[in-house]
Amino acid sequence: MPEEVFLPAAYASGVPYDTFRRLRETDPVCWVDEPAVGPWPAGPGYWAVFRHADVKQVLRSPEVFSSNLGATQIRDPDTPQDLAFVRAMMLNQDPPGHTRLRRIVAAAFTPRAVRALEAAIARRARALVAEAAARGEADFVEVAADLPVWTLAQVMGVPEEDRRLLYDWASRVIGYQDAEYAGLSTADLASLSPLGRTACALRPGTPLRPDGRPMNPRSRAALADMFAYAHGLAEAKRAEPGEDVMSRMLAGGLTGPEFENMFFLFAVAGNETLRNGIPGGLLTLLDHPGQFELLRSRPELLGPAIEEMLRFWPPVMNFRRTATRDVELGGRIIRAGQKVVVYHASANRDPAVFPDPDRFDITRAPNDHVSFGFGPHVCLGAHLARTQMRAIFTELLGLEIERAGAPVRLASNFQNGLKHLPVRLAPRP
Repeated sequence: MPEEVFLPAAYASGVPYDTFRRLRETDPVCWVDEPAVGPWPAGPGYWAVFRHADVKQVLRSPEVFSSNLGATQIRDPDTPQDLAFVRAMMLNQDPPGHTRLRRIVAAAFTPRAVRALEAAIARRARALVAEAAARGEADFVEVAADLPVWTLAQVMGVPEEDRRLLYDWASRVIGYQDAEYAGLSTADLASLSPLGRTACALRPGTPLRPDGRPMNPRSRAALADMFAYAHGLAEAKRAEPGEDVMSRMLAGGLTGPEFENMFFLFAVAGNETLRNGIPGGLLTLLDHPGQFELLRSRPELLGPAIEEMLRFWPPVMNFRRTATRDVELGGRIIRAGQKVVVYHASANRDPAVFPDPDRFDITRAPNDHVSFGFGPHVCLGAHLARTQMRAIFTELLGLEIERAGAPVRLASNFQNGLKHLPVRLAPRP
């Protein structure tokens, strides 16, 4: 049934690629119901898009398939106020508003700033992998999670003592369908900055709507602590600007609310993509030892190998748009106001674009995956993400690595994540 692609539990044992394959062949634009899941209410349903060409068509056409009308998550915001709040985020805007915000963000990533980050990221990755190798065993999800959090703290100008707050906020937002993930709280409250402690005092626990159901984890009320922190950080950076990207964006014309929403985007999207992509890439290599050995023997293939990891293990599996008018797509008539969800994970396995698509091949070229999106919303942080992957896999190539236990997947219909990946690491002889 098409509903399988909606149910979070279906992903806890793996991405349903067989279902994607069948639907690409038989019903490439199909209607999917949204049944209630646990405490989360049923939704109105949506059109799911599975073929590479159709996915690109949706992503390149904001005038027809809007990010702004209903935002970009499958689940609708709970209230009109919540919708208005999330629509202010760059991720959920259409041109020209999106164009203006994107220009401000892009201008903050100067070549000099990016070069400085690359060198620092390489040093951090070297230290993380060396520490894990010295222990001999590690949960690689934890090893990998540190690098994007550390990088984001540098980018955002977040004090070192507060960086684990970024990890916890992302866990709460992304993992709401998985109780273990959503409940992660790793920041040491006693070690936080005064701003961090003040913000954490506002953490709402498990906020509920008036009807007793859980509140949308992306709402302002559910993230009161994060937005209090963002507001305080903006005040500090206006008073004493630094060389970080957030200071540059404020100088470039971001308003207070825009800064808060950009903070949300960086803290969550900039975190989870790598927190999923790096462990997923390693697990894919461990599952394909011949390709892992080829990469060790030919490290110059690391660039295309990273692209193939991203294709084979897309960190984000789907994004939602809303039709602005009646439109035909894949032989189906989509009505104005209906939700349209593009499945990157399916598009990345479309045999019309990728010969032998279920084969992991680090020499694959070209590799037109859509793991970073496409069109006006293509990921601004893609270069930074690739830089982090290159840094950590460069260090891993010098080690013998094997599984030390079974990997545990995240139960999510949005993020292709791992909660645990136990490994043993040792220097190569």
